[in-house]
Amino acid sequence: MLRRILLLITDLQLGGTPTVVRELASRLNFPPDVSVDVACLSQRGAVADQLESRHVRVFPLNARGPADLSAIMRLAHLFRREQYDTVFSFLVHANVSAALLKPFFPNTRFLQSIQTTQPYPAWHWKAQSVAQHAADAIVVPSQSVALAAVERSHVPPDKIAIISNAIDPADFSDLATDPSREQLYNSRPVPIGFIGRLDPVKRIPDLVEAVASLDGLVHLHIFGDGPQRPHVERQIATLRIPHRITMHGSVAHPHDALRRIALLVLPSEAEGFGLVLIEAMASGIPVVATDAPGIRNVATHNSTALLVPVADPHALAGAIRQILGDASLRSRLTATAQSDVNRKFTWPAVLPRYRQLLGLPEID
Repeated sequence: MLRRILLLITDLQLGGTPTVVRELASRLNFPPDVSVDVACLSQRGAVADQLESRHVRVFPLNARGPADLSAIMRLAHLFRREQYDTVFSFLVHANVSAALLKPFFPNTRFLQSIQTTQPYPAWHWKAQSVAQHAADAIVVPSQSVALAAVERSHVPPDKIAIISNAIDPADFSDLATDPSREQLYNSRPVPIGFIGRLDPVKRIPDLVEAVASLDGLVHLHIFGDGPQRPHVERQIATLRIPHRITMHGSVAHPHDALRRIALLVLPSEAEGFGLVLIEAMASGIPVVATDAPGIRNVATHNSTALLVPVADPHALAGAIRQILGDASLRSRLTATAQSDVNRKFTWPAVLPRYRQLLGLPEID
C-alpha cells in the first residue's frame, strides 16, 4: 500500500527549517512504497527548486499573508486531491493551517514540528497552544524546544518527540580535509563568519561590536539577509569599520560561506537547534557561540565549542581571540566536534526516528 505524506511549511526560502524539510522529504520519498510531497504557504523559494531537482513535488499555496483564507482553501483542495494519509507541518503558521483542516479530514494523521525557542512574538506560542490539540505528536529538535513547548504552549510532555536535526557529513568532507584551512589562521585579518537570518534574535550587533574591539585581528563575513540588515549596516557605519565587515547576503549552500571562513560565530539569544553549528563542526571549523537555549543542546563548552554569555560582546571578542591564538585548542575542539556530529547528528542516526514516528518500516 502506497503511503502518501505531505510535509507542510510556512516558506521555502533558504534557512534552517526549509533545509530540514528538504532533506527529510528527499530521504523519505521512495515510490512506489512512499510518496512525499512538500507544500509551502507562501510563494516558491530557492529550496523549492532544490526539492524538485531531487524529484520531490512542491506545491506553493501563494498566501498573501497569515490570514489569507484562500490559501487554506487551496490547501484543503490539495488534501482532497492527493489523499494524504499523513500531514506533517513545520512552524507555527503551517501548524495552525493544518490544524484548521483536521476536522474535515478525520482519517488523516496530523503531526507538527516546533523548531524555535524564540520567546517572541508571544502570540505564536498562544496560537501553537491551540494548534497542538490537532496533532498526534509534536516533533522538536532539542530539549530546549521541548521545555519551551511545554511552558509556553502547554503541550503535554508525552506528546513531544525530540528528534535532532541532521546533516550528511559527506557533504562537508571536502572542507574538513582542506589542507589550506590552517593558512587562514596565519593571515591578518583572519576571516570569521556569521551564517543565518539577520533577525534580532541572532544578536548580530553584539558580534559587530566584538569585531570593532579586536583591533583589526579579524574580518567578519556576514552571510544571510533579513529585517535587521539596515540596523546592522548603520551600526557598521557608526563604528567606522566597513573595512572590517563584508555583508554578502544569502548563499544558496552553506559550502559557499564555510569555505571562506576560519571560525564560525553564532551570538544568538535563542535557537531551536542551530543547524549551522553542526555544518561548521562537520567542516572542521571551530565555533564560538552563546550559552543559549538550543545552542547548549548542540555544542558543549570547551569540548566542541567555546560558549559565552548572551549579550556580552566583550566575552565574544575574548573567545574569538582565544581560539585564533591557540592552535592546540582549535585542534581539540574541531576533532571532538566532528566526532560528536558523526555520532549524534547525521541522517543515519536520525532518520530511523522519523521513520518510526511516521509508521514506516525500518530500512536494512
